[in-house]
Amino acid sequence: MPVGRPNWLPSYIPELQGLRGIAVLAVVLYHCHPRLAGTWLYGASLWGWAGVNLFFVLSGFLITSILLQSRGKPHYFRNFYGRRVLRIWPVYVLVLVVVYLEAPWFIGSPIGVAIRTAPWFAYIFFVQNLFHLTLPPAVGPTWSLAIEEQYYFVWAPAVRILTRPWMLASALGAALVASPLLRHANLRWMTPTHTLIHLDGIACGSLLALGLYTLGLNRRVWLAVGLSGLTVGLLAAGTVAGGTAFLDSALALAFGGAVLAAIASTGARNPLHVALRRGPLAFYGRISYGLYMIHIAVFIFFGWFDAHMDHYGMAGDLAVVGFRLAVSTLAAAALWYGFESRILKWKRFLGAGPGPELS
Repeated sequence: MPVGRPNWLPSYIPELQGLRGIAVLAVVLYHCHPRLAGTWLYGASLWGWAGVNLFFVLSGFLITSILLQSRGKPHYFRNFYGRRVLRIWPVYVLVLVVVYLEAPWFIGSPIGVAIRTAPWFAYIFFVQNLFHLTLPPAVGPTWSLAIEEQYYFVWAPAVRILTRPWMLASALGAALVASPLLRHANLRWMTPTHTLIHLDGIACGSLLALGLYTLGLNRRVWLAVGLSGLTVGLLAAGTVAGGTAFLDSALALAFGGAVLAAIASTGARNPLHVALRRGPLAFYGRISYGLYMIHIAVFIFFGWFDAHMDHYGMAGDLAVVGFRLAVSTLAAAALWYGFESRILKWKRFLGAGPGPELS
């Protein structure tokens, strides 16, 4: 069975930028949820953690698409891992350096004590999620980054070596089955952020890419599949899977359906697609990585504002949420335009990419 991007699928899918924006805003609101108690946003903010699951699905689809398109080309590993380094490491290292150099401010302890909270090699090798330790809140978001890096360290060779699509599909299917079963087993040696219990979303996104690149179905069929997955996943998350080890699996199905529906209907002119392609959601999607990485550190840095607003009840809480969103957005935008986007231009030295959305 040949592997290749279908003719109807463009290399740039602008709607995915808007989905990224939704994911990062959900996470930011989740970390503000104590301040939203008593408001209509409180219930929704409690589900904001699921934004990470949406990130996993998007990442699985986009990166697997890159791997499938480039696996027969020269310098496969150099180009892929080089691009990942340029995308991930600069902001990652910057956040770690700033947080630990200013440990008394961001962590509340001297730098020596702060460094001992996690082995130095854990951050270097992206394995901090595998240890039973408490990461400082300012670098807490790095657990999900570690999962992605571990996954692609294994997945890139797998895509290159396993040339038959059914082999790749079998590996992904095994991951989708194993993750909820391992969560249900609640093994003592596994941390709550262990990679093996958080593979649902990223494996689902990878399976979407594999299906799109091998099955040859038309976009109407894929749209129907996506909408069905979204509906069934949401229903399961709100009923039988809620509060169980299968909740993440239900969310992976729902978010996978949403991503697939957005892909299959890309370019549509309805208000939903327009909102995803341009405007605030697309902007937040563009700065999403930086915002995800720095927002808790920004909250801590401006903690004095929180303390000042504590005297004003709900009005003060809403002012804190608005202020947090504003300053973290400004910081992430400055990070993107002044730092990230400049470094990403170096990707041109690693061969032609498959398109701006897939790079």
